[in-house]
Amino acid sequence: MTTYDDRASLTDLTATVERVRSSVEEVIEGKPEVVRLSLTVLLAEGHLLIEDVPGVGKTMLAKALARSIDCSVRRIQFTPDLLPSDITGVSIWDQQRRDFEFKPGAIFAQIVIGDEINRASPKTQSALLESMEERQVTIDGTTYELPSPFMVVATQNPVEMEGTYPLPEAQRDRFMARVSIGYPSAEAELQMLDIHGGASPLDDLQPVAHAHEIVKLIDAVRNVHVADPVRRYAVDLVAATRTHPDLRLGASPRATLHLLRAAKASAALSGREYALPDDIQALAVAVLAHRLLPTAQAQLNRRTAEQVVLEILQRTPVPAAPQSPSGLGMGRGSSAFGQQPPRRL
Repeated sequence: MTTYDDRASLTDLTATVERVRSSVEEVIEGKPEVVRLSLTVLLAEGHLLIEDVPGVGKTMLAKALARSIDCSVRRIQFTPDLLPSDITGVSIWDQQRRDFEFKPGAIFAQIVIGDEINRASPKTQSALLESMEERQVTIDGTTYELPSPFMVVATQNPVEMEGTYPLPEAQRDRFMARVSIGYPSAEAELQMLDIHGGASPLDDLQPVAHAHEIVKLIDAVRNVHVADPVRRYAVDLVAATRTHPDLRLGASPRATLHLLRAAKASAALSGREYALPDDIQALAVAVLAHRLLPTAQAQLNRRTAEQVVLEILQRTPVPAAPQSPSGLGMGRGSSAFGQQPPRRL
């Protein structure tokens, strides 16, 4: 049940996220929807995959998000010769102590930037699997907890680019969302020349939020209410990917969980204590598409996973708004989805 104190806390902490958003947008011009999705993934305790062609600001976005929060940050430059131990750490024999000493790898940070993740071998990429899912690392039979908050922000070029390896499916499934920045508009590119022409704006970027504030905000997001029809809507969307004729691999149950968590974070960013079907719809492509594998025939017909998700959104009925449950602080007879009915795409 959401209390008055919970609602006040959510309102106060939303202001913290607004400061982070404004800070990141000082560096990434003209891409508010990309910045919002990045913050949504952060608040939903997920990991973000930024996939696009070189030079559009993938690493810049990851760095801007990391520098806007006062927390530990490590960057991993993925290369073909990178070893799994470079990421997770290694136990080294200490001659003086006559015992093994664990040297933590680059994964032991609150925000980990994995630059060009698909330039490393699949074996090295797989070193992230345990840390991304369980927020821990096991070395030589000993388990080490990772700090909180913990988020991996990885960048990659499309698979067809020179010198890259496709991410393993298990790895892609652990990323809550995938985003493409795209080319800026002419106006945004002109503004970029003014801002980035002399020096990098990252040099002047200062933290505007502390890690403990983000942890509190994550706790507030967990209390966002999701009505049963909205949960069923998320399940129906994901289930439809498993039977679609254009897909040979649908979304996993983990995708359903990620979609629900992201919807709760999106509602909190909008200042709401309850999730709407609109939240599910707005995030479906970003959360589901990168997990899907089209059939060979669909690829020949140039059908993309994004198109399939949009088609599923069109065909799946949007739930009717139920009556408000107790404890949400809304008036009698008002909808648990809010006053406005959810829109159809």
